[in-house]
Amino acid sequence: MHKSSIFLALLSAALFGAATPASKFLLSELTPFQLAGLLYLGAAIAVSPTALKNGRLGLPQRGDYKNQFRLFGAILFGGILGPLALLFGLLLAQAASVSLWLNLEMVATAVLGVVLFRDHMGAKGWLGVIIALLASFLIVWVPGNAGLKAGSIVLLACIFWGLDNHLTALIDGITPGQSTFWKGIVAGSANLAIGVTLSPIAAATEVIAAALIVGALSYGASIVLYIYSAQVLGATRAQVLFASAPFFGLVLSVLFLGEPISILHALSIPLFVLGVAFMFMESHSHVHKHEAITHEHLHRHDDGHHTHHHEGLKASVQHSHVHTHEAVTHKHPHWPDLHHRHSHDTSR
Repeated sequence: MHKSSIFLALLSAALFGAATPASKFLLSELTPFQLAGLLYLGAAIAVSPTALKNGRLGLPQRGDYKNQFRLFGAILFGGILGPLALLFGLLLAQAASVSLWLNLEMVATAVLGVVLFRDHMGAKGWLGVIIALLASFLIVWVPGNAGLKAGSIVLLACIFWGLDNHLTALIDGITPGQSTFWKGIVAGSANLAIGVTLSPIAAATEVIAAALIVGALSYGASIVLYIYSAQVLGATRAQVLFASAPFFGLVLSVLFLGEPISILHALSIPLFVLGVAFMFMESHSHVHKHEAITHEHLHRHDDGHHTHHHEGLKASVQHSHVHTHEAVTHKHPHWPDLHHRHSHDTSR
């Protein structure tokens, strides 16, 4: 793993964690559809300068159906459905509880990775998933959380974002800033249009501005940082680091919303930490083959897969351009990313 990518994932987590208590506050003035729209429009505004590449906001090339599908799925699941489910869950439960429930995004990403995206997860990873689920179940019984109803809605949000995490990490041909821009502008416009149609916005201008700012930081800057880390670490491993976001949200909910921490919250926290630790300790190595491929994505030259050279560019510097990989068969520790999506013989 690269230290810079780990740092980016943690910074992304801090920004995303702050969104939960901030959104709880903003929901007193805005409907879930309105707030979801403003949050993601704020994200699009924030990333638009970095999304420009050669003066253009790129999209997957015509005929590149795989990446078009991935971007469409990321917009649908990550930009429209995910935030809506989270905000409806916030209407029913404390921000502190919802923050901790967001650990289920780690579980959803890991399980979906195994089931749908050919990821590998061993005994330690599955043990971590089980422990995180047990911790989440404890919070269902916290007074004022609407029980299983609120928890189920937040779990649905986490499943949507789990799908988004995998689809986004697999997009190549456009930059992370560009994929985030399109997610923000399309999903934000759709949710805001629905929200205004259902109920005209009655919030003050400063509330609308605050929602845009929260979106710019928590869903704009945060998402870009996560994508950068996920394309290096892989969606599942980056999500392990991103799982610290709920703890930032918990602390901010207590400090700024004055929400109490119950004994059930306190009992769940070490379980969540333990679950994350088990998933993080897992390693994976076997002989695998890479077919020859030409594509474009964020990469660096010290990862063992990008052997082309640039004059004056350090190997550790991340950059994006069209490049070609020759076919190669080798063995090294790896995680699911753009170059490691394969089934394998577990006896190796």
